[in-house]
Amino acid sequence: MNKQSAKYGDFVLTALFAAIIFVLAFTPIGFINLVIIKATIIHIPVIIGSIVLGPKRGAILGGIFGLTSLLSNYMTPSVLSFAFCPFIPVPGTAHGSPLALVICFIPRILVGVVPYYVYQFAQKLSKNSSKGEYLSLTLGGISGALTNTALVMSLIYFLFKEAYATAKSIPVSAVIGVVLGIVGTNGVPEALVAALITVAVCKPLLKLRKKEYAGVQNLPNRK
Repeated sequence: MNKQSAKYGDFVLTALFAAIIFVLAFTPIGFINLVIIKATIIHIPVIIGSIVLGPKRGAILGGIFGLTSLLSNYMTPSVLSFAFCPFIPVPGTAHGSPLALVICFIPRILVGVVPYYVYQFAQKLSKNSSKGEYLSLTLGGISGALTNTALVMSLIYFLFKEAYATAKSIPVSAVIGVVLGIVGTNGVPEALVAALITVAVCKPLLKLRKKEYAGVQNLPNRK
């Protein structure tokens, strides 16, 4: 395998993960019923792409994740769609807000960046040991899921606190409690699911790619 082949392989994997994101976003497959809640797994291809392909392509996949969120909230709006789509009127107003683009894209792009660095840092601490890689992948998966949930809910609180209270018919003072509750009830299960799938998929995929790239010099920089 030469450098051009490596680039092509990265492109194919990026396209594959992008296709998976669209499938998960626009079908019920993107949600897992955990009895109490439905946990989303749409961010998981972004996490895996970040770890396997690096933060640049991970950010691209995160941007695609954000795009699917924008489209789905526009096509099938819900009570909180105003926080993800600037074309949906904010409660109490007759127009949407461009700040919705911040919530829709920034956390999702970071989902494609944070796991890579968490994984790499954990690998350095474990001295790239095979057993330590399981922990590194677990932490990478958890960090990606929590980045999504925590940042989205934090930005909703800081940018749309009053509108959120109006949409939910609750006092403004109660918004912080609701936000923290969602981070706990949704964020924790989604992080655990992300960790399990990330380890299961990334471990053999990274092993395969290392084997394919063995002996190849001057590979494209994934950082």
